[in-house]
Amino acid sequence: IFELMLYGFVKNKNAELVKSITNDIYVPKDNDFIIEGFVDPSKIRIEGPFGDHTGYYTLEEEYPFMEITAITSKAKPTFLATVVGKPPLEDKYMGHATERIFLPLLKTTAPDLIDYYMPENGVFHNLIMAKIKTLYPGHASQMMHAFWGVGQMSFVKHAIFVNENAPELTNHQEVIKHILNRLNVEDMLISKGVVDALDHSSPKFAVGGKLGLDCTGDEIEELGITLLDDEVLLSKMQNISSEIKALKQYFLDTKNPITVISVEKTRNQKYLFEELKPLFEHIKILIIVDSAKNDVTNEYMLVWRVCNNIDSNRDLFIDGHTMCLDATDKNAYDNFKRRWPDDVDCTKEVIESLRERKIIDVSDEFIKKFYL
Repeated sequence: IFELMLYGFVKNKNAELVKSITNDIYVPKDNDFIIEGFVDPSKIRIEGPFGDHTGYYTLEEEYPFMEITAITSKAKPTFLATVVGKPPLEDKYMGHATERIFLPLLKTTAPDLIDYYMPENGVFHNLIMAKIKTLYPGHASQMMHAFWGVGQMSFVKHAIFVNENAPELTNHQEVIKHILNRLNVEDMLISKGVVDALDHSSPKFAVGGKLGLDCTGDEIEELGITLLDDEVLLSKMQNISSEIKALKQYFLDTKNPITVISVEKTRNQKYLFEELKPLFEHIKILIIVDSAKNDVTNEYMLVWRVCNNIDSNRDLFIDGHTMCLDATDKNAYDNFKRRWPDDVDCTKEVIESLRERKIIDVSDEFIKKFYL
């Protein structure tokens, strides 16, 4: 929407405008800083890499640039900045504010929308959950297309829709159970479209896979898998492949339990998925991550990693009623031709310096939990 309209909405008053010094653009007079200049769209420069809110270093890409003609400020300006990186960081609050502010506006395009939620560890454009009033068959699929056609909501990679009788979207454990009890491979929409320029997992810049889950219906039928203990299932998997290093199962009391395994990757993971078929009588949803960077017991950071690392057109494998998500880093094994970026990490020296200066007060457990 028009930025000055949003300004008035947030501040609850009209913007008072003044003319810029070096051009004819009018700007709010209460800005702390005004940076003026001109952009020639025919001129581009390389931007990046730098740490971003995805938790990864944004890849180098060509972008237009502004040639500065003037910088002015208040007498005592406040320089607004935020620290970005792996969640949860300061931008999570801006994301939450955006979510609440734009809900009424989104309803003008999707009037049957009740609420939506962008989990912070889904880094906003990678995962969205929405509650809708379902009125007819295919309604959720229609809403997916509506979402993917609205402004920056079009960047969303993974969209999950539930009915109005679902638990609160922010009640993580209960809404996940609700979703898993209704998840059916026949009600999945796999598409392709625009993705955020910061997305690193898509084979091409700014274009990648979209995955929509319609979980608005009734609970699915029991599909009769035989559950095994983590240790037993891990042992059976390791008898098939020595790549597998750890295993953890989640939500065993639902119709679609989740099995997370970590691997030392030596090939495309579709081959591993094929080799594990004899164990599909024990598995409904399989998620694969790299052992070097991930803890299979850390639910919060697993959501972050999986949402960042998959492209549904390439990394989703389905055999009958068993599905697999390959959330490993992509490379030549996957015919991935772009450069895979590094995680945004602090060095040990930086963390120790911040601790010594009492800028942060965090334990070793905290550092491990959030992959700092």
